[in-house]
Amino acid sequence: MDAITAELNELFAGSSPDGLPQDVLAELLSILRVHSIPAQELFYKWESYCLKMGPEETRMNLDTVRAFKRDVQEALERDSRSKTGRHAEKRGAVTATPRATASSDMFDMLDGLTPGGRMANGSAKRKSDFGSPLVAKVGKAEKTGSPMNGKTPSRPANGVGADGTQPMPFSERQNPGQIVETINSHLQPSEPPMAPFPEARIRPTANTDMKKFGYKPMAMRLSESSEILDDRIDEFTAIFQKEFPAEELTFGSASTQSTSEVIAVGRIASDTLEGKLNPASLMLETSRRSGAGLRVPLKVDSLPSINFFPGQIVALKGINASGEYFSVTEVLSTPLLPLAASSPATLEGINERLYEADVNPPLNVFVASGPYTADDNLDFEPLREICEKAAESYADGVILLGPFLDIEHPLLASGDFDLPELDGVDPETATLTTVFRHYISTQLQKLASAVPSITIVLVPSVRDAVSKHVSWPQEALPKKELGLPKQARVVCNPVTLSFNETVVGMCSHDVLYELRREEVLHGRPREGNLLTRLPKYLIEQRHFSPVYPPSARENLPKAGTETGLATGAMLDISYSKLGDWWNVRPDILISPSVLPPFVKVVDSVLVINPGTLSKRRSAGTYARVSIHPREISDEEREQKQLGHKLYERARVDIIRI
Repeated sequence: MDAITAELNELFAGSSPDGLPQDVLAELLSILRVHSIPAQELFYKWESYCLKMGPEETRMNLDTVRAFKRDVQEALERDSRSKTGRHAEKRGAVTATPRATASSDMFDMLDGLTPGGRMANGSAKRKSDFGSPLVAKVGKAEKTGSPMNGKTPSRPANGVGADGTQPMPFSERQNPGQIVETINSHLQPSEPPMAPFPEARIRPTANTDMKKFGYKPMAMRLSESSEILDDRIDEFTAIFQKEFPAEELTFGSASTQSTSEVIAVGRIASDTLEGKLNPASLMLETSRRSGAGLRVPLKVDSLPSINFFPGQIVALKGINASGEYFSVTEVLSTPLLPLAASSPATLEGINERLYEADVNPPLNVFVASGPYTADDNLDFEPLREICEKAAESYADGVILLGPFLDIEHPLLASGDFDLPELDGVDPETATLTTVFRHYISTQLQKLASAVPSITIVLVPSVRDAVSKHVSWPQEALPKKELGLPKQARVVCNPVTLSFNETVVGMCSHDVLYELRREEVLHGRPREGNLLTRLPKYLIEQRHFSPVYPPSARENLPKAGTETGLATGAMLDISYSKLGDWWNVRPDILISPSVLPPFVKVVDSVLVINPGTLSKRRSAGTYARVSIHPREISDEEREQKQLGHKLYERARVDIIRI
């Protein structure tokens, strides 16, 4: 029992950093005992419950855990009833003769094609843990007057979602402005100056060749894809060989039968195209150069613990004595990229420009990720609110990651909504660009007018309806066409920028959710905290989206469209190398996800998941970063390069919008 208690405290450390209260712990242990489920599965169910209910309803306390307990019980009962119904249908199908009824045709040939028809298998579709509001056809509403106070029609009339929950109006959201999590709380947050600065304090520089992202999508060739996958294995082989000299260890192929112990480098894969990766289905895929491209089963029974995911490049020490499988005795640690660094003269110049005489406050940067409006409207109230917050505090920078106009939004997916009356715009000929200009660009224009010195960065998403580039990696949005202000900088997805000396890597794709779902664990992993382990994968693999193949669309959180099918990664393998990190680790890694928002220091990288600014039925969260100056000692002035140590001098607050 002590081991289970310790495991629960470790899994739920993100919700209760100081340990679970005794009453909450007793309820969780009761759930494990009654339903006979492991602690890891209970934690996954809790995450699903958090995504469904929103952050306001999922604070870790006794009332919330009891509600969670009821939800788990109801979900299991629904699943049991569904299975019982299917068994009854099968038994009836053997003996009963099909008969036509008033609501059905013989042999159910028209099911799903006629109004009110039931599903082809005769059973109701089971709700997912990630339930979204029911996607009904939205009726047109009356046109509103002024575009400033225009409101879009809400769906459905009673406002009740598919899972029985009611969307919360943005004006009635709970605990706005509440700080959910903070790192480096001993540092002071940035205070607004008396007036806007006369010039921009942030000078962004792209560390990514964004011209390469303008490739032609949907033109992937099988030969190019296989070469890219092979090259990645060979590149990591060279990295491991440099880290572990040949005098100490022998590198070889896992597919070659031998009684000698070798180090084999390859890609983690599964022995089946379907189902989740597990310890019994692990395989190591070799490159054509090192192992003729063969896949070799892995035997990991002798290891105390493993944590892998499909697509991970690993170096394994072991023996293939039988020629049938590779018996692993050790998983070698992956060498990391060096930390970002600058010369002392460069850092002193930045300090003199930004923090002269200790009068100017720390750099103030807002970070938010879409969606930017709830499923039942197109008012974009969360976006308006964060722009007002940035204007009030005279923010130095705002980083906005897509989706902006989300193709998974029910109203945008159906196209059944009305625009407010706009001067010179015919509603019948309006395009999604018009919608973007009205709802997004207008707010950014106001922000730029209020704070002329601000720097606005827009990162697209494959879910953006206005993006013509349908695959990942993804080129930037068309700035001129969308009517964005001159302070706005449109970048590709993913991208690495330098804000003065600070290196910031960001990607709008939710790779953390994919890693959480696809990873396979055996024993207790060395890094027990899930929210630390997931970004560590990215740092070790030196890539913004290392999962291969990406998660199936059916396994992702349901979209708000009629089919409920998520967009997914939309990975173009031929150009996946554009997702590689460059020659250093970023100081800040921004990786938005539907997982609970967090900020962590992982391998000297400040990892930020700001959450989504708007959830499907409630308000979300954003991050505020206050970057203090890099102090240089007399000894450090003699060095050629100095690490930025941003994880020590940046305060990050995760805040409810």
